[in-house]
Amino acid sequence: MLEARRLRATVAAVAVAVPVALVAPAAVPASAAPRPPAAQPGEALAEDLLVVGHRGASGYRPEHTLASYELAARMGADYIEPDVVSTKDGVLVARHENEISGTTDVADRPEFADRRTTKTIDGVPFTGWFTEDFTLAELRTLRAVERLPEVREENTLYDGLYQVPTLDEVLALRAQLSKELRREIGVYVETKHPTYFDGIGLSLEEPLMTDLREARVHKHHSPVFIQSFETANLRELEEQGVRVPLVQLLSGSGQPYDFTAAGDPRTYADLTTAAGLAEIAEYAEGVGPEKGQVIPRNADGTLGTPTALVDDAHRVGLLVHPYTFRNENTFLPPALREGPAPDDYGRALAEHAAFWDAGIDGMFTDNPDTGAVSRDLFTGAAG
Repeated sequence: MLEARRLRATVAAVAVAVPVALVAPAAVPASAAPRPPAAQPGEALAEDLLVVGHRGASGYRPEHTLASYELAARMGADYIEPDVVSTKDGVLVARHENEISGTTDVADRPEFADRRTTKTIDGVPFTGWFTEDFTLAELRTLRAVERLPEVREENTLYDGLYQVPTLDEVLALRAQLSKELRREIGVYVETKHPTYFDGIGLSLEEPLMTDLREARVHKHHSPVFIQSFETANLRELEEQGVRVPLVQLLSGSGQPYDFTAAGDPRTYADLTTAAGLAEIAEYAEGVGPEKGQVIPRNADGTLGTPTALVDDAHRVGLLVHPYTFRNENTFLPPALREGPAPDDYGRALAEHAAFWDAGIDGMFTDNPDTGAVSRDLFTGAAG
């Protein structure tokens, strides 16, 4: 299994276009269920260490496009991560946010100029264009652009090439690539702003489960995780008997917005305590912490001592998949940066090694090829 997961090629060799035709999903079981907790940090079984393509291979292609997802799989990612939001007509599409001025060319489309508006999302005002104000047919006329052009200038080469994909298309691509690559490619779906979408009559969870059922990846061993920064929607899914693993996302600051809406004073810091993780284990199979919650940075820019989070999570049977690992200096601890420019690559492999050694069960990375190499180095599979 490890050999099948190893890095297949360099970035240049796997520069691929969006597939022209997508095949129907196949029901092939995968090992998505959580493993028993590791006895000691770093003792996870090698085949269970997951590399998740964060928004695809977003270090190399505009995020949340079929091209980005395909490239991630070809680079060795075990899972690809679509964030989902809703269109006006209730179709789930892959975007990091429902405000799309930074990830599409909508601002340059005069026919949609009157759609620009200001909305309050999770208590924060945003001005721009929002997916819920577009039908799917209208949204499909837009094209994706690079979200971080200052850091990833090379990605702007692909601006204007790709449409906003539906979740159905992502699931179909998953099935196609699983057959072609002869290894299971999973999807790690995040529902974005579920309280907000519930409030406007466009709940995300019901169409999500419909899409998973239609793709035949809704069962216990299906290659699917469902994640959210909120808690109530995950609890609701668990109570409804959803069979795929659920993952509670965590943050180094703030609180879940459903807590805010309910007047619950607890914060993400409360959820990362031993007691908080035990509560999460009642409805979820894993946690997705911000990576600084696993290994904080010291004042001198070096990585510090791992916190108790991994051990506490494993003790109650939770997987730990931190986010987000990126190769550029601007995202690395100062002590691991190389070269003068923020977009130069630093010593990302050294950062990865520290986190694998801390006992994590997987990682979200914009650079799946780097994640696959670091995982193989850690497990001894590189050669």
